[in-house]
Amino acid sequence: MTQSEYKQLARFLRDKHRQPFDLLGSDAVKLITECQSFIDSDRLERLMARGFLLAQAIEGWQARAIWVVSRADSEYPRRLKARLRDDSPPLLYGCGDAAILDTGGLAVVGSRHVGDVLVQYAEGVGRLAAKARRTIVSGGARGIDQAAMRGALEARGKAAGVVADSLERAALDREHRNLLMEGRLVLISPYDPAAGFNVGHAMQRNKLIYALADAALVVSADYEKGGTWAGAVEQLERLRLVPVYVRSNGETGRGLDALRRRGALPWPNPLTPEELVQTVAAQAPPEGHASDRDLPQASPAAAPTTPAEELFAKVRSLLQQMSTPKTDAEVALELGISKSQAKAWLQRLVQEGVLEKLPRPTRYRSAPGSGRLF
Repeated sequence: MTQSEYKQLARFLRDKHRQPFDLLGSDAVKLITECQSFIDSDRLERLMARGFLLAQAIEGWQARAIWVVSRADSEYPRRLKARLRDDSPPLLYGCGDAAILDTGGLAVVGSRHVGDVLVQYAEGVGRLAAKARRTIVSGGARGIDQAAMRGALEARGKAAGVVADSLERAALDREHRNLLMEGRLVLISPYDPAAGFNVGHAMQRNKLIYALADAALVVSADYEKGGTWAGAVEQLERLRLVPVYVRSNGETGRGLDALRRRGALPWPNPLTPEELVQTVAAQAPPEGHASDRDLPQASPAAAPTTPAEELFAKVRSLLQQMSTPKTDAEVALELGISKSQAKAWLQRLVQEGVLEKLPRPTRYRSAPGSGRLF
């Protein structure tokens, strides 16, 4: 079945207060016949009769230490189900400790073909995340993805890789074996473990990377092409599950600059584990899928729904009481926080239209018409 067909089937069963296993029950024939409007009942019946072949396939995967869970199983990653809902994959194949998938963390993505400077940069982000005890989530592809995961794992941290192909081969890789057994690495895929590379699969798995994280950092992206660009744009303009940052130092390039114009935030370049924790947590949105039509039309000061939003609401209240323009360093000193964290919060308030950024020297004040003093 295609994912679209399974989505219809799942909705049908939910409306009937049934589960997938009911398709094998005593009244399975009647239930399958009622599905005729969206999937041929004879075809569905033939699929349900493939239990023996499925059992053989599962036995083969288990022999390679690959597990499989369905969306109806309690072991299915909570974050995916809560954030993507019906768009979460019906089946997930994986290897390693599945508990890592619900730890959140920082998604790091970027191009496959990059120079040594950006590889080292991504490795550094991974090492800092490990020191901050935050999971690195990525796509496992060569280039930026593998560099960030490698940096985290070499620093004794944890990583989750959402691979688009060849999970079976990755699970048997000698480099991964000890990490998987130690419970520091988990590899998952929504596709058959033996599936080869497919551009469409690579594009589709991007949403899983973002859904498993608390925030995302795009290290590099080609302008208007490639999976990194498509995934970031989908996140910024449609899904909006987590804050998306883009690398802000060095030569950023046309792709990252364009993502900034679409709403991505400049990465504040945290230097300490504490600063990274603050950056990742500062703007984490509430869990749950949000399409353009689902987004609430709320003001920037809407009631907070998560601890991170509660903290930000208190910071907003404090900043509104300042009567003169302030630099980010002055705000950091007055609030007793790092300069990078102050900058991240100030930039968010500028994006919300609460504050206005003044150049030379850079200072912040209440935006015209905002009704707030700063």
